[in-house]
Amino acid sequence: MSAASIPVLTLARDKNSPLDPPPRYRELRHEAPISRVRLDDEAPPTWLVTRWEDARTVLGSTAASSDTTRPGYPSRTPLAMPRGFFNFHDDPVHAVFRGVLTREFMVKRIDALRAPTSKIFDQLMSGMIEQGPPVDFVGTIALPLPSLVICELLGVPYEDHSFFQEHSKVLIDTAVSGEAKTTAQVALADYLEGLVEQRRREPREDLISRLGAQVDAGTFSVRDAADAGAFLLFAGHETTANMIGLGVLALLDHPGQLPRLHAGGAELANAVEELLRYLTIAQSGLSRVATEDIAVGDVTVKAGEGVIIMLNSANRDEAVFSASDRLDLSRSNARQHLAFGYGIHQCLGQPLARMELQIVLPEIFRRLPDLRVDPDQEVTFKSTAAAYGPSFMPVLW
Repeated sequence: MSAASIPVLTLARDKNSPLDPPPRYRELRHEAPISRVRLDDEAPPTWLVTRWEDARTVLGSTAASSDTTRPGYPSRTPLAMPRGFFNFHDDPVHAVFRGVLTREFMVKRIDALRAPTSKIFDQLMSGMIEQGPPVDFVGTIALPLPSLVICELLGVPYEDHSFFQEHSKVLIDTAVSGEAKTTAQVALADYLEGLVEQRRREPREDLISRLGAQVDAGTFSVRDAADAGAFLLFAGHETTANMIGLGVLALLDHPGQLPRLHAGGAELANAVEELLRYLTIAQSGLSRVATEDIAVGDVTVKAGEGVIIMLNSANRDEAVFSASDRLDLSRSNARQHLAFGYGIHQCLGQPLARMELQIVLPEIFRRLPDLRVDPDQEVTFKSTAAAYGPSFMPVLW
């Protein structure tokens, strides 16, 4: 196949099925599960992985690098990530940061956030109800909730939330230039650097203070700590906001399954896993570059070649999930999804996301059983963002 004949990867969805991945992925899973694509007309070819098993093979391989600076790494806007954006680095850098930060997302710490999260959500819901319909659910609930929670965890003053939301959106928009992304990245890190220095002088019971303590211990530089805080800040709110919005839309489409949200315990937890599988917000996939040959199915990805793993396609793989295009909150193997990735780079904040979804989704429908999308307005979606979700979601009740 000549370079000119290799198709450009599209994220375009069927406008009548905005919660489903592009229909082309279903065809690829059956016809060419590992195929060649380009990110744009000028980009070199890269491999595209669409099946669950192959996705795990690549993501679990020690020869699949996350380093954005390696030749062959597939990206529309190549960007050298700072050390603190540790998920875009390989070991030993990745291991050092992850080793320090993993404890921040252990069950005990996340459980301590349940009460504050419930309180924040209750205040937001009460404000929305008092305001009265119609309201934009994204701006009123879906985005403020995880923003406030991540601020609580990090110790970031919430009055600065609009600043980090603005710059976070730039970092995850695939249509934005590399120069704009660098500017946003530096602005976030500059802000966090000032906060780290402040907490080193006046420590509190928050993550920024504990990052400051790692600076004092010689584990990180001040900039490393600031960059790590910035990474958690942007990664921890926009993604969950998208899942909250999409989750509500999916449940409005499947009202017969709502009772499973109110069963509590294991049934609620499983319902959230199925929503994560079914909706999989990582619409631009995960990028890797091979450092040595990797056997993936019937294909050998050679050293220096890039790979894009489409998680939203892998999570609709019929070989793993029966009736994979159907939302089934009772699905027995829902937790086998790859919505948080797989291998050593899988999402560090997944316990936090699960906790927020388990609190928010049942309570929304308990307090507003007549919640519905405003038929006189259109829901719009983030078609170019790395993390897919609604950008405007007008609701009534």
